[in-house]
Amino acid sequence: MAVEDECKLKFLELKAKRNYRFIIFRIDGQQVVVEKLGSPEENYDDFSNSLPANECRYAVYDFDFTTNENCQKSKIFFIAWSPDSSRVRMKMVYASSKDRFKRELDGIQVELQATDPSEMSFDIIKSRAL
Repeated sequence: MAVEDECKLKFLELKAKRNYRFIIFRIDGQQVVVEKLGSPEENYDDFSNSLPANECRYAVYDFDFTTNENCQKSKIFFIAWSPDSSRVRMKMVYASSKDRFKRELDGIQVELQATDPSEMSFDIIKSRAL
C-alpha cells in the first residue's frame, strides 16, 4: 500500500503548525489519500460526524486538553475507524495496511481502534489523553 506524499505533508502541518484539527484518510485503489482536512476551529463533534457510517477510514485528531494540574496540553490520536456495517473486504484491507501507514506518520501519541461511535466518544478520547 502506497502512501501519498500529501498525507505525510498534511500530518506534519497538523503536528508542527497546528493548521488542522483533524485529517481523515481513505484508501483509494492501492494508496492512502487525504479525504478531509478539519480546520482548527472545528471540534470533536465535527470530526466524528465526518466519518462515514459504513466505510472504514484512518483519522488523526489533535486533541487539546487541560491536565489535573491545570496545564494546557495536546495529544495526537490515530483512529482506525472500522464500523461493523462496512464490507468485510474493506475491513481487511484497512486492518492489514494500518501499521505500515501509521509508521509513516511520525508523532502519533495515542492509537484507538473503533468499530462504533461509542468506542471513540469524547469521554474515551479524554480519558486516553490523561
